[in-house]
Amino acid sequence: MYTYNILIVEDDKQIADAIEIYMKNQNYGVFKAYNGQLAIEIFEKEVIHLIIMDVMMPVMDGFTAIMKIRQNSTVPIIVLSAKSEDMDKIAGLNIGADDYVTKPFNPMELIARVNSNLRRYVNFSMKKESNKNSKLISIGDIALDDERKEISVLGAPVKTTPIEYKILYLLMSNAGKVFSIDEIYEKVWNEPAYNPDTVAVHIRRIREKLEINPKEPKYLKVVWGIGYKFESE
Repeated sequence: MYTYNILIVEDDKQIADAIEIYMKNQNYGVFKAYNGQLAIEIFEKEVIHLIIMDVMMPVMDGFTAIMKIRQNSTVPIIVLSAKSEDMDKIAGLNIGADDYVTKPFNPMELIARVNSNLRRYVNFSMKKESNKNSKLISIGDIALDDERKEISVLGAPVKTTPIEYKILYLLMSNAGKVFSIDEIYEKVWNEPAYNPDTVAVHIRRIREKLEINPKEPKYLKVVWGIGYKFESE
């Protein structure tokens, strides 16, 4: 299962711990900082995909931390603000925050906003990379970089075997086209289909690595009685 790293910046340790539980339940990696200065130090050392930033903190407040992060990064930032402090929300958005959640917050709302901001950020990043690299195939959440021989899901790298990679390249570069099991075997193994049953085994492993629910795949689909295809969007 792929994951993203969330940086929680909150001086109230109980709130930070609660947010950590919500994020880990969504399979996100979590880093915590209790002031803006520590947040910047973590951000410079670790791969962070989204920041949840409190406003009022010791040592360095959230506004200052946002401005410093925005000097070098467009990573999504969600501001946590007190319910009555509308000016905090406006100020946060004006200096570079992407969204805000008011305290006390509904955990499901926070999760929804994290998911939404991550989705927009990753889709934008993949489109930008696709413009720079003509060998990048990007379909939905999945990207294949044929120059680097790398696969990623929502920007997170996924390890594949050479055979799995070749199968994915064949299907993604011909998205929407149905290939029979024999065709996949012959094109990937470069030999007659002596053992086509092995294709199904590799397809299953690929689904386990790429699909959120491998039993109900969104991308790598079977066409009963014919073969497999990679669903185009």
